[in-house]
Amino acid sequence: MSTTPRPERSFELDYPQSVAKYKDYQQAQAAVDFLSDEEFPVENLLIVGTDLRSVERITGRRTWGSVLAQGAVSGIGTGIFVGLMLFLFTGAEAGIGPVMLVGLLLGVIIGTSTTAIGYALSQGKRDFNSMRQIVATSYEVMSEHKVAARARELLATRPQDRAAQFE
Repeated sequence: MSTTPRPERSFELDYPQSVAKYKDYQQAQAAVDFLSDEEFPVENLLIVGTDLRSVERITGRRTWGSVLAQGAVSGIGTGIFVGLMLFLFTGAEAGIGPVMLVGLLLGVIIGTSTTAIGYALSQGKRDFNSMRQIVATSYEVMSEHKVAARARELLATRPQDRAAQFE
Protein backbone atom coordinates (compact mmCIF):
# COMPACT_ATOMS: atom_id res chain seq x y z
CA MET A 1 0.00 0.00 0.00
CA SER A 2 1.45 3.35 -1.04
CA THR A 3 1.80 6.23 1.44
CA THR A 4 1.90 8.78 -1.37
CA PRO A 5 -1.25 10.94 -1.28
CA ARG A 6 -3.51 10.94 -4.31
CA PRO A 7 -3.09 14.14 -6.36
CA GLU A 8 -6.68 15.26 -5.80
CA ARG A 9 -6.16 15.01 -2.02
CA SER A 10 -2.69 16.53 -1.84
CA PHE A 11 -3.92 19.78 -0.28
CA GLU A 12 -6.50 18.31 2.07
CA LEU A 13 -6.39 16.96 5.62
CA ASP A 14 -9.03 14.91 7.41
CA TYR A 15 -10.30 17.00 10.32
CA PRO A 16 -7.43 19.53 10.28
CA GLN A 17 -6.38 21.26 13.47
CA SER A 18 -4.10 24.22 13.96
CA VAL A 19 -0.76 23.34 15.51
CA ALA A 20 1.07 26.69 15.44
CA LYS A 21 0.91 30.12 13.81
CA TYR A 22 3.91 32.11 12.54
CA LYS A 23 4.54 35.59 11.20
CA ASP A 24 6.47 34.44 8.13
CA TYR A 25 6.88 31.39 5.92
CA GLN A 26 10.48 30.72 6.99
CA GLN A 27 9.38 30.26 10.62
CA ALA A 28 6.62 27.83 9.60
CA GLN A 29 9.04 25.95 7.36
CA ALA A 30 11.58 25.72 10.20
CA ALA A 31 8.90 24.30 12.50
CA VAL A 32 7.99 21.60 9.96
CA ASP A 33 11.69 20.88 9.43
CA PHE A 34 12.09 20.48 13.20
CA LEU A 35 9.15 18.07 13.30
CA SER A 36 10.71 16.11 10.45
CA ASP A 37 14.01 15.90 12.35
CA GLU A 38 12.04 14.54 15.32
CA GLU A 39 10.65 11.81 13.01
CA PHE A 40 7.14 13.22 13.19
CA PRO A 41 4.91 12.01 10.29
CA VAL A 42 5.12 15.30 8.36
CA GLU A 43 2.90 13.96 5.57
CA ASN A 44 0.08 14.85 8.00
CA LEU A 45 0.93 18.57 7.91
CA LEU A 46 0.09 21.59 5.79
CA ILE A 47 1.54 25.10 5.84
CA VAL A 48 -1.33 27.47 5.13
CA GLY A 49 -0.88 31.15 4.31
CA THR A 50 -3.62 33.09 6.09
CA ASP A 51 -4.88 36.66 6.17
CA LEU A 52 -4.20 37.19 2.48
CA ARG A 53 -3.79 40.66 1.04
CA SER A 54 -3.12 42.06 -2.38
CA VAL A 55 0.01 44.18 -2.80
CA GLU A 56 0.49 46.29 -5.91
CA ARG A 57 3.91 47.81 -6.60
CA ILE A 58 3.79 50.82 -8.91
CA THR A 59 6.73 50.52 -11.31
CA GLY A 60 6.36 53.64 -13.42
CA ARG A 61 4.26 56.10 -15.32
CA ARG A 62 2.61 55.15 -18.61
CA THR A 63 3.02 57.61 -21.43
CA TRP A 64 2.43 57.28 -25.15
CA GLY A 65 6.18 56.84 -25.62
CA SER A 66 6.47 54.06 -23.04
CA VAL A 67 3.35 52.31 -24.38
CA LEU A 68 4.63 52.37 -27.97
CA ALA A 69 8.08 51.19 -26.90
CA GLN A 70 6.54 48.34 -24.90
CA GLY A 71 4.44 47.35 -27.92
CA ALA A 72 7.46 47.39 -30.21
CA VAL A 73 9.49 45.23 -27.83
CA SER A 74 6.66 42.72 -27.41
CA GLY A 75 6.23 42.67 -31.20
CA ILE A 76 9.84 41.54 -31.72
CA GLY A 77 9.06 38.03 -30.46
CA THR A 78 5.99 37.85 -32.65
CA GLY A 79 8.01 39.17 -35.58
CA ILE A 80 10.70 36.51 -35.23
CA PHE A 81 8.00 33.84 -35.21
CA VAL A 82 6.25 35.35 -38.24
CA GLY A 83 9.56 35.63 -40.10
CA LEU A 84 10.43 31.99 -39.45
CA MET A 85 6.98 30.86 -40.57
CA LEU A 86 7.25 32.93 -43.74
CA PHE A 87 10.66 31.44 -44.47
CA LEU A 88 9.56 27.87 -43.80
CA PHE A 89 6.33 27.99 -45.79
CA THR A 90 7.33 30.16 -48.75
CA GLY A 91 10.75 28.74 -49.50
CA ALA A 92 12.00 32.34 -49.80
CA GLU A 93 14.58 32.26 -52.57
CA ALA A 94 15.88 35.66 -51.42
CA GLY A 95 17.22 34.07 -48.22
CA ILE A 96 16.34 34.21 -44.58
CA GLY A 97 17.54 37.78 -43.95
CA PRO A 98 14.94 39.70 -45.96
CA VAL A 99 12.14 37.39 -44.84
CA MET A 100 13.10 37.83 -41.17
CA LEU A 101 13.22 41.61 -41.65
CA VAL A 102 9.69 41.57 -43.08
CA GLY A 103 8.55 39.37 -40.18
CA LEU A 104 10.15 41.68 -37.61
CA LEU A 105 8.55 44.73 -39.18
CA LEU A 106 5.14 43.05 -39.18
CA GLY A 107 5.61 41.99 -35.54
CA VAL A 108 6.62 45.46 -34.41
CA ILE A 109 3.69 47.03 -36.29
CA ILE A 110 1.22 44.53 -34.79
CA GLY A 111 2.66 44.86 -31.26
CA THR A 112 2.73 48.65 -31.37
CA SER A 113 -0.78 48.84 -32.82
CA THR A 114 -2.38 46.53 -30.28
CA THR A 115 -0.80 48.22 -27.26
CA ALA A 116 -1.68 51.67 -28.64
CA ILE A 117 -5.31 50.66 -29.13
CA GLY A 118 -5.48 49.23 -25.60
CA TYR A 119 -3.96 52.36 -24.10
CA ALA A 120 -6.29 54.63 -26.07
CA LEU A 121 -9.32 52.63 -24.92
CA SER A 122 -8.27 53.02 -21.27
CA GLN A 123 -8.87 56.78 -21.67
CA GLY A 124 -6.19 57.69 -19.14
CA LYS A 125 -7.83 55.77 -16.29
CA ARG A 126 -4.68 53.76 -15.57
CA ASP A 127 -1.63 55.82 -16.47
CA PHE A 128 0.85 53.69 -14.56
CA ASN A 129 2.48 50.27 -14.74
CA SER A 130 2.48 47.95 -11.76
CA MET A 131 3.04 44.42 -10.51
CA ARG A 132 0.54 42.63 -8.27
CA GLN A 133 1.13 39.88 -5.77
CA ILE A 134 -1.05 38.11 -3.22
CA VAL A 135 0.81 37.70 0.08
CA ALA A 136 -0.06 36.06 3.37
CA THR A 137 0.41 38.04 6.56
CA SER A 138 0.76 34.89 8.66
CA TYR A 139 1.30 31.16 8.22
CA GLU A 140 -0.41 28.38 10.09
CA VAL A 141 0.86 24.83 10.44
CA MET A 142 -2.15 22.53 10.26
CA SER A 143 -2.18 18.85 11.15
CA GLU A 144 -4.42 15.81 10.93
CA HIS A 145 -6.44 15.63 14.14
CA LYS A 146 -4.92 12.27 15.10
CA VAL A 147 -1.37 13.69 15.43
CA ALA A 148 -2.03 17.36 16.25
CA ALA A 149 -1.42 16.98 19.99
CA ARG A 150 1.95 15.28 19.38
CA ALA A 151 3.01 18.06 16.98
CA ARG A 152 2.12 20.69 19.59
CA GLU A 153 4.08 18.80 22.26
CA LEU A 154 7.18 18.58 20.07
CA LEU A 155 7.01 22.23 19.03
CA ALA A 156 6.65 23.26 22.68
CA THR A 157 10.16 21.91 23.29
CA ARG A 158 11.63 24.55 20.95
CA PRO A 159 12.32 27.85 22.76
CA GLN A 160 11.60 29.89 19.62
CA ASP A 161 8.16 28.27 19.31
CA ARG A 162 6.91 28.82 22.85
CA ALA A 163 5.76 32.35 22.07
CA ALA A 164 4.44 31.41 18.62
CA GLN A 165 2.11 28.62 19.70
CA PHE A 166 -1.41 29.03 18.42
CA GLU A 167 -3.93 29.41 21.21
